[in-house]
Amino acid sequence: MMPRALAGLAVILMVTVGGAMAAPDFAALNIQPYDPPKPAPAFSLPDLEGKPRSLADLHGKVVMVFFWTTW
Repeated sequence: MMPRALAGLAVILMVTVGGAMAAPDFAALNIQPYDPPKPAPAFSLPDLEGKPRSLADLHGKVVMVFFWTTW
């Protein structure tokens, strides 16, 4: 049992260490460059009470906007 466990550990070490030493092939991964976030455009929507709320009213706060539709 012990030799089998050691053999399994050796295989795991070879796979993890060997994979960590190989340089990643970024071209094959088709990685896109990161574009920094852009400010949201100014807009206004009605709140739950029907009053218009603009994004500027919520400046400095975390805002989560959900859009949905039915087709």
